[in-house]
Amino acid sequence: MATENTPSTPLAYLKAYGSSSLPPTLLATLISALHLRPPQPLPLIFPPILLFSAYLNLNSYKTDSAGITAAWSGLYLILARRRKQPFAKKWGARGLVRGATIGVCVGNLVSGGFVYATGKRDKEEGEGVV
Repeated sequence: MATENTPSTPLAYLKAYGSSSLPPTLLATLISALHLRPPQPLPLIFPPILLFSAYLNLNSYKTDSAGITAAWSGLYLILARRRKQPFAKKWGARGLVRGATIGVCVGNLVSGGFVYATGKRDKEEGEGVV
């Protein structure tokens, strides 16, 4: 049986989640599902930026991608928490998708912030004014 290089500590899980391109893509999909019908222009600013963050991640800019994802997830979290929802509407399909979106935002904010704070930019080390 082959052993894989899997994270074993909570910080390793946090770093693996923050370094992945899946969370910003998932968040962009959930935001689009919530705000495309009826079209709401302000929240629809977020999916292209999050997809660009996933693109940067796939092009080996993992630290920068984590920072962009954390920042824009935090902004969407502030925007989403301003809207109050009655208790009965929290248990419908739209309410569950909204809850999942807020949960993914929190996960992106924490993990992306951790990766950005502890990450290193390999291409920038050694460059700069002496």
